[in-house]
Amino acid sequence: MIEAAIGFAALFALVLIRVPVALAMILVGTAGFAALRNWNAALNLLGSTAFDTGLSFTLSVIPMFILMGNLLTISGVSQSLFAAANAGLYRLHGGLAMATVVACGGFSAVCGSSLATAATMSKVAMPSMRKVGYADSLATGAIAAGGTLGILIPPSVILIIYGLITEADIGKLFVAGIIPGLIGILFYMGAVVVAVRLKPGLAPQAREAPILTKRDLWGVLAVLGLFLVIMVGIYGGFFTPTEAAGIGAATALLIALMAGGLTWSKLFTAGVNCARTTAMIFAIIIGAEVFANFVSYAGLPDAILSWVTSLDVNPYMVMLVLVLIYVILGAVLESLSMILLTVPIFFPLVTSLDFGAGLLSDPEMVVIWFGIIVVVVTEISLISPPIGLNVFVLRSVLPDVPLRTIFAGILPFWGADIVRLVLLIAVPALSLMLL
Repeated sequence: MIEAAIGFAALFALVLIRVPVALAMILVGTAGFAALRNWNAALNLLGSTAFDTGLSFTLSVIPMFILMGNLLTISGVSQSLFAAANAGLYRLHGGLAMATVVACGGFSAVCGSSLATAATMSKVAMPSMRKVGYADSLATGAIAAGGTLGILIPPSVILIIYGLITEADIGKLFVAGIIPGLIGILFYMGAVVVAVRLKPGLAPQAREAPILTKRDLWGVLAVLGLFLVIMVGIYGGFFTPTEAAGIGAATALLIALMAGGLTWSKLFTAGVNCARTTAMIFAIIIGAEVFANFVSYAGLPDAILSWVTSLDVNPYMVMLVLVLIYVILGAVLESLSMILLTVPIFFPLVTSLDFGAGLLSDPEMVVIWFGIIVVVVTEISLISPPIGLNVFVLRSVLPDVPLRTIFAGILPFWGADIVRLVLLIAVPALSLMLL
């Protein structure tokens, strides 16, 4: 237990001095395991973990879904989604910001990455909002918050990784993410309404109706069709999530070809971006597994389980404490690292809790519900200072917008996320009713 606490302290220290998270976890995990066992065992653990992760057939779903998102990015469907959403919402005060949120939700349904969604939509929506006079704070806040939907609305890379860690049904996790994702879109739209009601100058009223082309309609139908193929295929048992990822990537390539404008240069760029993102994710997975083996061997999960069991408190209070821990960790850790580090520790605790009768009387439902809660908390971390990865993605794409302006614009959306999180904890049926 003490060794694990020292390990976490060392890990946070390395992260604060800007050592890459994956490298920090590998260094601390290997050194910690060596201190508890010996260096031969520690190095064998590192080597076997890297080998098994790199050759894992199950993990091949990750690069395929990432490639699918990259191909759809270069196909131009993001512009079609934004145009269609704007055509339906332009009459509302703040309608362009609401359209941005809706378009982010639609793009998330075929992307699976929050960072990619935020980066893509910033290039699509920001020029339009600036052109009509939107404040940079509201515009960037809508993009950053809307981008977080990429890790919740299926297919989600984070939900896939959670499913692999907990051995949960990935198809059911995807279905469970649909309603919380839709609630997120509605709550973000509500945040825009509140923001422009309090400060009308943030968003001017629309003066003319946008023009919706046949290409825009085709793009929306293509995204909807791809989403349905993946979801129906997985949940209907026609193919596995890994096969769905391959089918999705191939279909995305076909969509990009039919949309026109696909060049060898763009295809090469999509492949390189996919390789870079995949390498980063796999490095973090390897580091997290090494570190998790160290803290497990040090007895941390068993110690936490024994301590909570001895308290004899309400299970929902335990969930609130775990959520608070996630919010704090999200301020200093990257989202994927946070999930990979904490889920192996907290998962045995959550599954041991007695939530009484109802949906949560089934252990499988508890696992899926906890996964949705973890992902929603992770969404909050993506727009929370000081890390707020989506904020820094926007800052890199829009270097003329100060960080304080982006964080100021995020406040109403952050509040909406907190309300949604409390609602999902209090009413598990919102996550589980489609199962």
